[in-house]
Amino acid sequence: MANPVYIEIVEDIKKKVTNAVLKPGDTVPSEMALCKEYGVSRMTVRKGLAILANEGYIYSVPGKGSYVQKPEINKYTLDFDEMNNPINSVDNARLLEVSIIMPDDKLADELQTTRSKHVIMIRRLFYTDGIPVAYDVKYLLYSKGMPIVEKEIEQATFQEMVSNSTSIFALKKNISISAQIPNEETKRYLNIYDELALLVVEQKLYNHENKPIGVSVTSYRGDYIKLQGRSD
Repeated sequence: MANPVYIEIVEDIKKKVTNAVLKPGDTVPSEMALCKEYGVSRMTVRKGLAILANEGYIYSVPGKGSYVQKPEINKYTLDFDEMNNPINSVDNARLLEVSIIMPDDKLADELQTTRSKHVIMIRRLFYTDGIPVAYDVKYLLYSKGMPIVEKEIEQATFQEMVSNSTSIFALKKNISISAQIPNEETKRYLNIYDELALLVVEQKLYNHENKPIGVSVTSYRGDYIKLQGRSD
């Protein structure tokens, strides 16, 4: 079964962009020219151009036309799984503590809440082949239905910890990554006796209303983690 003509328009223009027939900043043929070339209505052409714009191939300037978009060559998609990375997989997690606390000013600000609201604090160690490789601390706004039973959270991911109260598909997450020298507490948990740097991954979880519901700080031994990204 043949593709609709607007899909044909999309694929043809994509091919011209990919093969550098059309370069960033070049003018895309006008709606009238495309109508004539493909023998279709303006509505069909506009449907194809809308798809190209949504996928980042072109952009439109009212009253002037459509142009080839400049690719964001410095923008990468980062693959991150707190339990697995290209050089290591966590095979066990040990729960150190789970408790309900009152947040200090800094944490209350991070979660956009008040110091009178309850927060769940969860501390864990991640292991690979019996070696502690990461120290994980999470803070979640407390709500009814959240798992606070040890067996439910020991192996759970950040998103799974709030899945009883918020759909995983509605969650958004910001991530920050930095290299840090561990403090004495973290050194003790990870059996570090020198100045081995840690890769510290800080995450903030948001609900469907774009309100923060959790903060996570995971400190990985630098010799047990590798992150990779790709450009689209």
